[in-house]
Amino acid sequence: MLRKTLRFIRKLIVKTVIFFIVSTVLAVVFYKFFPVYVTPLMVIRCCEQVANGESIRWHHTWVPLSEMSPSMPVAVMGSEDARFLQHHGFDYDAIEKAMEHNRTHENKHGASTISQQTAKNVFLWPQRSWLRKGLETYFTVLIELLWSKQRIMEVYLNSIETGDGIYGVEAVSRKNFDMPSKRLSRSECALIAATLPNPRKFDSAHPSRYIQKRRWQIERNMHLLPEFPK
Repeated sequence: MLRKTLRFIRKLIVKTVIFFIVSTVLAVVFYKFFPVYVTPLMVIRCCEQVANGESIRWHHTWVPLSEMSPSMPVAVMGSEDARFLQHHGFDYDAIEKAMEHNRTHENKHGASTISQQTAKNVFLWPQRSWLRKGLETYFTVLIELLWSKQRIMEVYLNSIETGDGIYGVEAVSRKNFDMPSKRLSRSECALIAATLPNPRKFDSAHPSRYIQKRRWQIERNMHLLPEFPK
């Protein structure tokens, strides 16, 4: 009886693992070709709004990378991940520097790449845990293997939270600057990128002195980076 139970459990585990791998690979392949209109974070934010007795705020418009300002990918690289085009999903130099900083400082630094953030935004939930971090690593490897850098950037710029109830560069461009993202200037792209660490606190439409300073820093970084390949 015990042997049969263990055999059943072993088969169940194997089938579960196979189902997980096949379903996640298919999901990544699907999003290689089709737009991402809904992410877990968007749904979570809507649930939070309803729970707080607020009206639902959901502004999101998918646009191809070719219809965004060419400065936008460079701006987020200058803000979030300068080595995006060189690494394969994980920036080990940045991880090492963050670990060294966090050992001696109370304000913790992260080292998540654009690829990792894309994996988290599209497939996972925002709360930190070892489980989510492990799944984030898994999905990062998958998208780096199956997507091009251009596709990762396109999905990232369409799925990131860019304001309170605002998702993606096109939506924030139209709401805060009253123009399509293709017409954004280099400075406006840097301003949007400056708010990304906390887009519900920082507003690109009414930037604080801190955000203006970050924008200047990002613009300086952008001058050191190459144009993003089409």
